[in-house]
Amino acid sequence: MAGESGIAEVDADDFARRYSMRAANIMWLLGAGASAAAGVPTAGEMIWEFKQQLFLSQRKVSAKSVADLSNPYVRAQLQSFVDSAGNLPAPDTPTEYADLFEAVWPNEGDRRTYLDGKLKGAKPSYGHIALATLMKAGLCKIVWTTNFDALVADACAKVFDSTSALTSIHLEGQSGIDEIFRSERWPMEVKLHGDFRSRRLKNTGDELRQQDAKLGRVLQDTCLRSGLVVVGYSGRDDSVMDTLVAAAKQKGAFPSGLFWLHRGDSQPLPRVTDLIATAAANGIDAAVVRIDNFEEVMRDLIRLTTGLDTTILDAFASERKRVSAVPIPSGTRGYPVVRLNALPLQTIPTHCRRVQCKINGHAEVRAAVEAAGTNILVTRVKAGVLAYGSDADVRKTFEPFGISEFDLHPIESHRMRFDSGERGLLREAVSRALARTLKLRLVHRRHTDLLFPADVNDALWSDLKSLVKQLSGVVSGHPELRWFEGIGVRLDWAGDRLWLTVEPRTVFEGATQENKAAATDFARERTVRRYNKQLNDLIAYWAGVLSNGGEELRALNIGAGIDAVFKLGGDTAFSRRIRS
Repeated sequence: MAGESGIAEVDADDFARRYSMRAANIMWLLGAGASAAAGVPTAGEMIWEFKQQLFLSQRKVSAKSVADLSNPYVRAQLQSFVDSAGNLPAPDTPTEYADLFEAVWPNEGDRRTYLDGKLKGAKPSYGHIALATLMKAGLCKIVWTTNFDALVADACAKVFDSTSALTSIHLEGQSGIDEIFRSERWPMEVKLHGDFRSRRLKNTGDELRQQDAKLGRVLQDTCLRSGLVVVGYSGRDDSVMDTLVAAAKQKGAFPSGLFWLHRGDSQPLPRVTDLIATAAANGIDAAVVRIDNFEEVMRDLIRLTTGLDTTILDAFASERKRVSAVPIPSGTRGYPVVRLNALPLQTIPTHCRRVQCKINGHAEVRAAVEAAGTNILVTRVKAGVLAYGSDADVRKTFEPFGISEFDLHPIESHRMRFDSGERGLLREAVSRALARTLKLRLVHRRHTDLLFPADVNDALWSDLKSLVKQLSGVVSGHPELRWFEGIGVRLDWAGDRLWLTVEPRTVFEGATQENKAAATDFARERTVRRYNKQLNDLIAYWAGVLSNGGEELRALNIGAGIDAVFKLGGDTAFSRRIRS
């Protein structure tokens, strides 16, 4: 399936199934994002810290004024400062991290001190322990990483009960790389941090330049024999990306596939999409996989991989479980909590229709629905085609493909824990139910559906208008670009149940590549001053609307067949600090 960028994308559950069959011949490349759950900041987070440091040192203002780096207003202020400097990199350029790092701390020793402080106290996360578990089973031989941290080594020491089981190769001071690879001292971790992370390549000596070139050649050679999964890595380092692109052009490269795991709905950097496109053009099974985070991916892979000794992993998961249900606070002096933007799904469908017929993937199933002109909701999983709708419409859609089975399929909770085909079907169904029942328009996106008022002049939306002042309009200078006050919704799993996550959004009609920047700027300016109170009021408003007074929400409202029926709770989730 092609994503918005035009390159192939596969769902997380599809990737997990492919990986379970190919794991023994797949390497991993870890970036900073894979260490986020362990307390190590990502490259993106550090970029904002660099901008903050430059701003504070040159503008000489109070640190409190730009302390909250998650605040859109603070980010806009910092970015405006960076843009005005004239000699600093533009956002999301390949050298943004490196250029800003050197601009803040030109001295290499200072950069190392900064990084040492960020790594201090970091401990392996579930994802690292799971990866080490695969290593011990011989299902992961090589891990490449651009990270400084020792989290993979620490995880291996825990799982193997030994500090000598893992072979580590790093840029500085490592000799005989070819011999180490020839001797197959698995499992192995190779640190690729010699170009941008520890010191800029232009500042290194000839010996380190040669060593970096040698590591790049070894990486390219191994890509000709093994598949690769990339996670937590943005693709900003030219030296690494050049090597992967060179490998992707080789005949027979990545024989077990090339999978780039990417968080969120934003598009990967152009260098990443170019890599995937190059690989696919060369006949490689290459795709972007949209994920929530490294931890959830590893849980899915461990669940589908048979024969693993998960004793250490299970004990680790039990030790690290820090979330438990607590009573809803009451009164005016309840314990301090943080309100979250998630509504509980109190009722979800227990089953759907299952059809076995001669039809291929999800795209073909969608095309069949469009060709038949039927009002049904469908997905394609290993068990067959899953559907909601009238039986007559389901049969009309798939009879041309020779229906061999037509029965029920249970919606089981354990498959709701990850981004499965069933969960995707339920998300589409609950979005459809909300749109149909509450007079909302629906824009279906890959991971987050967008909802906004069908008629902004309807008195139904007067309370929303009082909160945000204006519900729709046209972006100045772009008459083709219309905006609406709305929300993004998706399904998430937490605390052994499904939640509908709600995020106030500005939704656009008429967006193109040419006006994308104008839309982004407009959305930022429109929401930049929405602080805690304003966002709390908006979440409270939408919680009341979406819960529909506790009444049922029906996706199709059909009289015969199988409909998807939901009930949403009106109390949002909340969090409190755990007591030791």
